[in-house]
Amino acid sequence: MHNIRIPQDLVDRIVARMGDEHSCKSLDPSATALLVVDMQNYFVMEGQQGECPVAREIVPNINRLAAALRDCGGLVVWIKMLASEESRADWSVFHERLLPEKRDRRLQALSEQGQGFELWSGLDLAPQDQIMPKTRYSAFTPGASNLQALLHKRGIDTVLVTGVATNTCCESTGRDAMALNFRTLMIADGCAAKSDDAHNATLCSFYNSFGDVQTTDEIVDLLKHAAREPIKSGAR
Repeated sequence: MHNIRIPQDLVDRIVARMGDEHSCKSLDPSATALLVVDMQNYFVMEGQQGECPVAREIVPNINRLAAALRDCGGLVVWIKMLASEESRADWSVFHERLLPEKRDRRLQALSEQGQGFELWSGLDLAPQDQIMPKTRYSAFTPGASNLQALLHKRGIDTVLVTGVATNTCCESTGRDAMALNFRTLMIADGCAAKSDDAHNATLCSFYNSFGDVQTTDEIVDLLKHAAREPIKSGAR
């Protein structure tokens, strides 16, 4: 698991700015979605080109969050990175940053038929969950997925971001969610990157400018409190 470090001077700045360490003090589960980003074989399985070893360590936290939110009536969305031959042209600037052999391996692994496209076997899915393919780092990039429409249809105004990689697809999705007026939280021990430094840099940047950062335990406690004392419509 990552060694999470958010400097005290950053926490102090947040408190001075808004009067509290956390902008999210309560959750309305029915208006909350857990976004699980790219927890696929390509990023989780040992030996895969995109392997992020810490991703395997966050699986229990993701499963725990998913179960807790489902129990309270919230939505769980499993987001999957999809690569296609069409993206060689319509996302050419991304592919230019890969060696040809790495580009070909990625396109094959993350195609709909690829082993890398499948969700990691240790994840606990439920029939009521949603699975959402995306074709860009951010699931909210126009044309990349139908996530925004799904969340609006379900009355979601708060999203909890988990998955891999913290500093790429999780960060991109989280920043765009906030810009689209979703109250957005990054789950500090529910995201994984290839180093502690990369992980913490994203958490600090996000916490400073885009949304809240909390742990699995803190979110589960908020959900338990909501289950005991349902939030009135419009209240936070």
